[in-house]
Amino acid sequence: MGSKAKVSVRKVMLALLVLLLAVVAFFAYRDIYGRDDIVIADNLDSNIFPALVLSTATTDTTLVVPVDSSWTGNPKAPFNVTLVSPKLPSTVRLVVGETKFTYESVSEYKLANPNTAYTIYPEINWKYDELKANTQPTPISFSITVEGLGKERSEKIYTMSMRTVNECMTSYIDKKGRRHDTSILFAAYVNEDTPLIDQILREALDTRIVNRFWGYQSRNKNVVRDQVYAIWHVLQKRNFKYSSISNSSLSSSKVVAQKVRTFEDAFQNSQINCVDGSVMLASLLRAINIDPVLVKTPTHMFIGYYLDRKHTEIEYLETSMIGDVNLDDYFTEAAPDSTIQGKSQKEISKMSFERARTYAADVYARHKEQLEGGEKGYSIIDLSSIREKIQPIGL
Repeated sequence: MGSKAKVSVRKVMLALLVLLLAVVAFFAYRDIYGRDDIVIADNLDSNIFPALVLSTATTDTTLVVPVDSSWTGNPKAPFNVTLVSPKLPSTVRLVVGETKFTYESVSEYKLANPNTAYTIYPEINWKYDELKANTQPTPISFSITVEGLGKERSEKIYTMSMRTVNECMTSYIDKKGRRHDTSILFAAYVNEDTPLIDQILREALDTRIVNRFWGYQSRNKNVVRDQVYAIWHVLQKRNFKYSSISNSSLSSSKVVAQKVRTFEDAFQNSQINCVDGSVMLASLLRAINIDPVLVKTPTHMFIGYYLDRKHTEIEYLETSMIGDVNLDDYFTEAAPDSTIQGKSQKEISKMSFERARTYAADVYARHKEQLEGGEKGYSIIDLSSIREKIQPIGL
């Protein structure tokens, strides 16, 4: 082999050696200082539900539980960041930029285990008033900056759908294909603190069906029932009508949601469906210290209320029947010629109340086994026990 050929071979070998060293150096650098495989994901098919955020903000309740093998942070966050820790001990810093619904949020996490995939749920500083005011689904893009992996910071954009405050998530399927029932979120729409309740209670007292609201103090179940009927009568006098608006525009095979009118919406429009009427009446009963439950089947909801403080006896009420009669068709007790006009408004209202009690009792009896057995799609939401987990969204 000539000298020129030998030089050429040496150059090729040198070039290959340099390339090999570069490859080795690259992988060594990556292993020491981290990998550039940052992945953003979420557990609700890219959806955020204001009612979920608002009702659990001050509680320890986590309805959407992470199934990741190694996770850290706040599991209430709407998304997570998965990254690989470097060989050297490090602290990662996540910065989530400000949006219409959130302030800038900064959080830091120590990555104790080297070369390990971590799933981090960052802290999110919500603008709660904006969540309460959101009545139309809208896109929301999060700008996420990751710092502290031994290299220049990484920036990602993650876009989700901010649902309306009226959409109640009733179930979801996690990453492992398991469905989780989240129907206790209906309790978020039971708002015993709304100031509108005082107006209805004042009108109820004016009917003289009862002379005061005193919950269980009398220890007489008929007195408890009369308090419920007094409220029923006022809602009928206000001409509340059944109006079925429950479908959500949500398009997801993993998340199920239903529209629910807030107390304020129902009060203003005098329209309710079975869910709206149940959460509205439950709000009123809790305000007068009568303990209600929400009874849910796969296609329906009605209300129950305990007749005693110790919860030994309960009866049920079909709230969608509030609008079955128009009290204006019947005479008022003040009408001078009332004796020739048939039944009074109070008589008709009491008849409808008794029919609603009988109807609801029959429905419960038909589904008793499924309800008490916790079968899929069936639940009994006891507001007294659930309140520490789910707070009113309070508009």
